[in-house]
Amino acid sequence: MTITKSVTFIAKDGCEEQMKALLSAMVEPSKAEKGCLFYEIFQYENEPKRFMAVETWEDEVALDGHKTSAHYKVYKSSYEPYCQDKYTDELQVLG
Repeated sequence: MTITKSVTFIAKDGCEEQMKALLSAMVEPSKAEKGCLFYEIFQYENEPKRFMAVETWEDEVALDGHKTSAHYKVYKSSYEPYCQDKYTDELQVLG
C-alpha cells in the first residue's frame, strides 16, 4: 500500500530563502531513492513563507529507507533555525 504525505513548513521571518534552498536540495536525491513514486516541494505564491512537501512512497519500507538517507539527515539536522512551524498530514488518494 502506498504512503502519501504532505509536510507543511512555515519559515521564520527573513528565512524564506534558506528554507527554500534546504527543501529544494531534498528533491533530486529523494526522487532517486528506491520506492519513491512522487516527491515535490511547493512554495505558496500568495504566502511565500509557507512551503509544502508532497511525497508518495511505495510502502513503509521505502519511507523508512528515506528517513535513514544522508540527505534526510542533513535536512533533519538543519531545518529548525529557519522554521517557525511544521506539521505533517497523511493523505488518502481518492479515485
